[in-house]
Amino acid sequence: MTTPLVLIIGCGDYIGAAIARRFAAGGFTVCMGRRNGDKLAPLTAEITNAGGRAYGYTLDARNEDSVKDIFARVEAEVGALDLVICNVGGNVQFALRDTTARVFRKVWEMACFAGFLAGREAANHMVPRGRGAIFLTGASASMRGTSGYAAFSAAKAGQRALAQSMAKELGPQNIHVAHLVIDAGVDTAFVRERIAQSGTNPDTLPADTLMNPQSVAEAYWHLYHQPRDGWTFEMDIRPYGESW
Repeated sequence: MTTPLVLIIGCGDYIGAAIARRFAAGGFTVCMGRRNGDKLAPLTAEITNAGGRAYGYTLDARNEDSVKDIFARVEAEVGALDLVICNVGGNVQFALRDTTARVFRKVWEMACFAGFLAGREAANHMVPRGRGAIFLTGASASMRGTSGYAAFSAAKAGQRALAQSMAKELGPQNIHVAHLVIDAGVDTAFVRERIAQSGTNPDTLPADTLMNPQSVAEAYWHLYHQPRDGWTFEMDIRPYGESW
């Protein structure tokens, strides 16, 4: 048996890194892409030193040539992809009247267009083999619009519709497509900064108010190991105290 291979697109310091660690610990070879690929060096070293296999790439998930190039390199130099996870964000808050066309377009490119590029290229490699999985990271905004989040909500809702279309088309070809809705604030420096700006000390929040990135990784691990007679398309996860 060959070692399974995952490509994580949008492998940042928190959710993406947690996914990489979890799948590496589970025996996967891990390929990771982010805009500044040099920042992946510590994580790559950490996984390698623990006995795993990891590769980091500079990848602009909004650029078609960049995405196609990384898929081609991974398939040629590392192996056949079993799983692709598109974890690109773009969560920004602007009042509608302050949302420029540039901001709206950029957020759409990050959350929706990047998912299309990743999904299409993954399908190009997986469909001929008749197997594989493609997972996309969603958010509360995937399900509902919120004041101040017109750009992010539109982009994430579009990504959800994209994922659903992909699942209906590719599922019968033995490709598992899933959309993970993270209905929560995840414990990252960005979220903590936002909480602090709102006047609350994030360190005073009750335990498990913020979601641990490892919990996201475990959700993806579970999705990947579902039998195909019980595939989940959409899973939503949230802390116990989250109102919804």
